[in-house]
Amino acid sequence: MSLLPDFEGLAMFAKVAEERSFAGAARALGVSVATVSRAVARLEERLGARLLNRTSRQLALTEFGRTIADSALKIYREAEEAEGAAREMSARPRGVVRLAVPMSFGLRWVAPLLPAFFREYPDVQIDLHLSDATVDLVGQGFDAALRIAVLPDSSLVARKLCPVAQIVVASPEYLRTRGTPRHPSELVDHPCLGYTYRARIDVWRFTNADGEEIAIKPEGPLRVTNADALLPTVLDGLAIAEFPEFIAADHVRAGRLIPILEDWHMARGGLYFVTPSARARPAKVEALAEFFVKHLSAPDWRLVS
Repeated sequence: MSLLPDFEGLAMFAKVAEERSFAGAARALGVSVATVSRAVARLEERLGARLLNRTSRQLALTEFGRTIADSALKIYREAEEAEGAAREMSARPRGVVRLAVPMSFGLRWVAPLLPAFFREYPDVQIDLHLSDATVDLVGQGFDAALRIAVLPDSSLVARKLCPVAQIVVASPEYLRTRGTPRHPSELVDHPCLGYTYRARIDVWRFTNADGEEIAIKPEGPLRVTNADALLPTVLDGLAIAEFPEFIAADHVRAGRLIPILEDWHMARGGLYFVTPSARARPAKVEALAEFFVKHLSAPDWRLVS
């Protein structure tokens, strides 16, 4: 005998006891009379006693049946309430969303959006994890993540919100004193700063319109785990660095940084909303996904078309 209680048998017995009829219970539950009869018979066999006295015209609880009918009905009602609450929760955005976001992007572009999200969805709370390290969504219990990477555009686990280009920049002062590299191969003669979490830490790969490809290994005085930490050294005219558009855009538009090697481009990734699975996604996660689609699909930090 299974150690798991016969919840189905108890539920059907409770409904029979309430309706005083197998047919009435079957109608209420949306199943056949035979299904109800088999479930009650199975429960009686499991419990070792009759629950109902049945004749062609009459149905009555036995003494034993009366002793457990109230408990069975309570279990049935509590299960109904739990299922109803779960359906409501899945249909209406509410609860906590554990969201992982790269630190610089999160501070610049996600945190400023949150007040508008909370006004629109007052029953949703966000546990925001800011780190440039890639998290294990399933292993670490995250509901979703924003990732900036080269990923397949799969609707099953990742939804692309917009492209994100990487650009190589230097300050006007640096270019005046050290000269402007015209070809990626010239970067080996310049100090270039590094970012620990880039896909290929020690290699910058470039492609031009003719399909020519070149990979160089930049070297410089600083490597960081957050790209914002590169800015003071680059702005001070001491080195060259690559940045995603969302970090470099304001500085480029203000003239504090100058894009170089504009005839070449690095791998163009994107901003993705990633979930462990797209199947039966909770309403709170779906609401957040649609909010980001609305607010991040055409951001004003784009520099590269």
